[in-house]
Amino acid sequence: MDYKNVKKLLYENQDLKYRQFHAGLLNNKMVKLIGVRTPILRKIAKDISKNDYQSFIKNNNHEFYEETILHGLVLGYIKVGEAELINMVDDFIPYIDNWAVNDIVSANLKAFKNIDINKINKYINSSNPWEVRFGLTLLLNHYINKNNLKIIYQICDNIKSDFYYVKMANAWLLSICYIKYPKETLNYLKRANLDVFTYNKTISKICDSFRVKKEDKDYLKTLRRN
Repeated sequence: MDYKNVKKLLYENQDLKYRQFHAGLLNNKMVKLIGVRTPILRKIAKDISKNDYQSFIKNNNHEFYEETILHGLVLGYIKVGEAELINMVDDFIPYIDNWAVNDIVSANLKAFKNIDINKINKYINSSNPWEVRFGLTLLLNHYINKNNLKIIYQICDNIKSDFYYVKMANAWLLSICYIKYPKETLNYLKRANLDVFTYNKTISKICDSFRVKKEDKDYLKTLRRN
C-alpha cells in the first residue's frame, strides 16, 4: 500500500459517470477528481491504516480529491494517542477546500467522542472558514448529548461568519440538536442570537426531517424571522 500503488488502485476503481456527477455536487472547479466512490475510498483507507500510513501521509501530494479524502479517513482508523491524533488532524485541516472532504472526514473521526469538547474551540475560533465548519461538524457528529447542549448553543450563537458553508453547518448542527433534544433546542431557538439566514435555515432543516411531527413543524414555521 505504498503511495504509488494507492494511486494506481484509485485509477483502477475510477467511475467516470460518478466523477461527472460528484463534480456537479462539489461545485468547485478547482477540485480535481479521479472519480472513486466513497465506500471504496473507505476500504482503501482502512488498508492504508493497517500498513505504513505515515509514509502514505508524508508522500501524499493531495493532487486529487480522493487523495485528500484518503488522508483524512486514515486518521479515523489509526490507533494513536489523543495528542498525536489532534496534531495529525491539525496538519490535515489546511487541505480541506470543499464540503465533502470536510463532512466525510469529520464524521469518521470517532475518537473525538472521547476528547474534551473544549478542545474544539480552536477550530471554531479559526480565521479559516473551512476549519470553522470542521469544528461544527465534529460537534454534530460526536458531541450532541444533554451535557453538551449549553456549550453547543453558546458556540452557535457566537459564530459570526458570512461564509455559506459555515452558516449551513451551524444550521445543520442545531437541527440535529432539535431532533435529539426538541424541548431544550426550541427554548434556545426562541432566544437565539443567530443571523437571520442561519436561524431560518435551522428551522427549514428541522422541518425537512421525517422525525419531527407535523404539528411541531407547523409551529416552528411561525417562528421564522424576516
